[in-house]
Amino acid sequence: MGDGGGRGVVGAGGQEARAPEPAEAAARQYRAAELADAAGITPRTLRFYRERKLLPAPRREGRIAWYGPPHLARLRTIAALLERGHTLGGIAELISAFECGRDMGELLGLAGAGAAVAVPWQEEAAVRLTPAELADRFGGEITPENVTASLDMGYLGVGSGTDGDEIVHVSRRLLDASTALVQRHGVPLAAVLAAGREVRAHADALAGTFTELIRAHVLPGLQPGEPATASALDELRDIAKTVMDAEITMALDRRVRTEPAVWLGAHGAAGEPGPARPG
Repeated sequence: MGDGGGRGVVGAGGQEARAPEPAEAAARQYRAAELADAAGITPRTLRFYRERKLLPAPRREGRIAWYGPPHLARLRTIAALLERGHTLGGIAELISAFECGRDMGELLGLAGAGAAVAVPWQEEAAVRLTPAELADRFGGEITPENVTASLDMGYLGVGSGTDGDEIVHVSRRLLDASTALVQRHGVPLAAVLAAGREVRAHADALAGTFTELIRAHVLPGLQPGEPATASALDELRDIAKTVMDAEITMALDRRVRTEPAVWLGAHGAAGEPGPARPG
């Protein structure tokens, strides 16, 4: 969530202020009015959310209440759920369920509104999981914020006819890749989901490029309903996938060749041990 990028913002006097670096954002502390402004709500709404126990208690220094990034993330989660049509009562139940350790299926049942997931891609196999199996894959990374992001992106839903006790992920390949990043390489699930949003945007743009190419140069010569037309479109789809796969592979290879010092340390490329990885 958020504005997603390193863009500056216009401050007083019309000057563009530097956007905070990730480390700065992680350490940022807010007074109540500042937090409300950052979340796009009024201080009165913030007080109301606090009274409804929708926010964790702030850190206090004397009479001053300090809020941090988790409070801002919670407010953005509340806003996302409200946009999806949930009531504040339902949101409060979701948060309470999570904080009390209740079954993940209940959380998804609330957040997912019981919607069954249809597989949107022909070659992607949906995966059905129990709440315990999902928790085994991601452990403590299953937070209300990450659940909301996964639902908004269409990755997760509640299986039809299961009364919320079965979770559906739309793609085994994406699920396995996410699990590997989180479990084996220590990437936070929130970062995986943020990268997924960016990858999807680029993938949509690439698909648009091929669609325009086909529309301009191929479709005028095809006849609707003919077997040859369906065969040609299938072949064009496979060609597009081949080109994208080859370009992504070469791009990754270029990165690995040109950035070894960053990844492995100054001596890693020469076969010597690089710097110790953080434990």
